[in-house]
Amino acid sequence: MDRSDNFIVGLGEALWDVLPDGKKLGGAPANFAYHTSQFGFNSMAVSAVGDDRLGDETLAALDSRGLVYSMARVPYPTGTVTVTLDANGIPAYDIRENVAWDNIPFTPELADVAANCRAVCWGSLAQRNVVSRETINRFLDAMPDGGGRLKIFDVNLRQHFYSAEVLSDSFRRCNVLKINDEELVAIGRLFGYPGLDMQGKCRLMLGKYNLDMLVLTCGVNGSYVFTPGHVSFQATPRVEVVDTVGAGDSFTGAFCAAMLRGMAVEEAHKVAVDVSAYVCTQSGAMPKLPEKVIG
Repeated sequence: MDRSDNFIVGLGEALWDVLPDGKKLGGAPANFAYHTSQFGFNSMAVSAVGDDRLGDETLAALDSRGLVYSMARVPYPTGTVTVTLDANGIPAYDIRENVAWDNIPFTPELADVAANCRAVCWGSLAQRNVVSRETINRFLDAMPDGGGRLKIFDVNLRQHFYSAEVLSDSFRRCNVLKINDEELVAIGRLFGYPGLDMQGKCRLMLGKYNLDMLVLTCGVNGSYVFTPGHVSFQATPRVEVVDTVGAGDSFTGAFCAAMLRGMAVEEAHKVAVDVSAYVCTQSGAMPKLPEKVIG
């Protein structure tokens, strides 16, 4: 298959999740790219790391997983996040500021990747600093429209690292919006969507931003995929949860891969739910997926 027809990019933060049982490579873009690569796509994680020991470890960890990457070395420390888990395995994050992934440069190599990109996923966290925000926007501007390409904005609100301006700009640039129920409440408050229930808010955003799809995840209460005139619902499987770190990224990656395989929305949604449920039974964000969930 032609590489340009298959190229998927996770764009944004590269960091280490420092968990109670040790550190693990994380960051939504690498998680997303890793999971799409497990479905056989040519996937790439795009970010920046420091010229430090953790930067070396980042590249070595990506190499060990066979993941293609574009990781500029910049004069800032490699990103870290201290993750604490509550009794239910739900993570809380302390995200270090002014780090390498805040300063991703836009390079000629990146422009070439964008021009040959079939799907990209980015979030709000990596846009907290103007350097990476401009790089993300230049990448999106350099990516062709149409042809079934997916521009996925996975909101991923963290702490205070977002603004109405950044969010609304990304809403306009994406054709697939991924959001969870807590983020939907926060966005409803931020943008003033009073008196609407959850599905009403989703349908409003679907139309307002001319989206092809809006994906809403609600934890144990299931998930939805809204398209113009239709909604798909999937219950969340009951599994023994180890932790939920990276579960949302695996959902997004699996959904993207399944859609690019030509599956119907309902089928792709089921694949995403099954992959995410499996990731919750494993420690960390990048477990190897068993064949039964890849299909």
